[in-house]
Amino acid sequence: MSARFITGANFRAILFAVVGVSVLGASGCANSPGRPGPGDVQINPADISDFDVLYKQNCAGCHGTDGKGGAAIALADPVYLAIADDAVLHQAATNGIPGTSMPAFAESAGGMLTDKQIAILVNGIRTRWARLGMLQGANPPPYSSAGPGDSSRGADVYAAYCSSCHGAGGRGGAKASSIVNGSFLALLTDQELRTLVVVGRPELGAPDWRNNISGKPMSSQEISDVVAWLSAQRPKFPGQPFPSGTKPAGEVR
Repeated sequence: MSARFITGANFRAILFAVVGVSVLGASGCANSPGRPGPGDVQINPADISDFDVLYKQNCAGCHGTDGKGGAAIALADPVYLAIADDAVLHQAATNGIPGTSMPAFAESAGGMLTDKQIAILVNGIRTRWARLGMLQGANPPPYSSAGPGDSSRGADVYAAYCSSCHGAGGRGGAKASSIVNGSFLALLTDQELRTLVVVGRPELGAPDWRNNISGKPMSSQEISDVVAWLSAQRPKFPGQPFPSGTKPAGEVR
């Protein structure tokens, strides 16, 4: 019986063949249908640190693209950022505003954003959209009221500063809609009403506290009073009562 030996030349040929098959196999797997590509790898949401991505995913739906033009107050409004400091922004983003459509976004409050991501949003809003000196020496009213307003005085303040747009009694006018609508008031806290009176809605043509009457800005107390008047118009149970003799849809008695 004869023995067969692998010569050096044969060994190298076998080795090259094995390596070639391995390379081809690996190449085939790398290009196989359904295999994830470099851009398909999912990023852990907690690792996202880009302001534009975080803002688009969490804020733009209500506050609008680029911080303006949404259903909620414009975050890109430098007047708003002049009266609302970082603590205000951080508190709202972290815990939301109870009783309104503003939810809590922080993980600690049941949301999906880390403390680091909240800080990225607050810093990005401030650095991108605040403008130093934009108030041109004006002394803005404080963000929060030092005390409660007086609703009876607020009726006179409303008539002087607001009725030209929102109509008599706040029920709507030629330039603006009703500001005493129960559904509208049910969506806003007194602090949000104060913020709107101070800041306005420039994207909707609503002036800030300086420009309702030319040369006569509203005082902090006047703002508190008109907010108290608006708050007094808020229904205790939004949507109630139903018109006399009617029942809610689906109710059987």
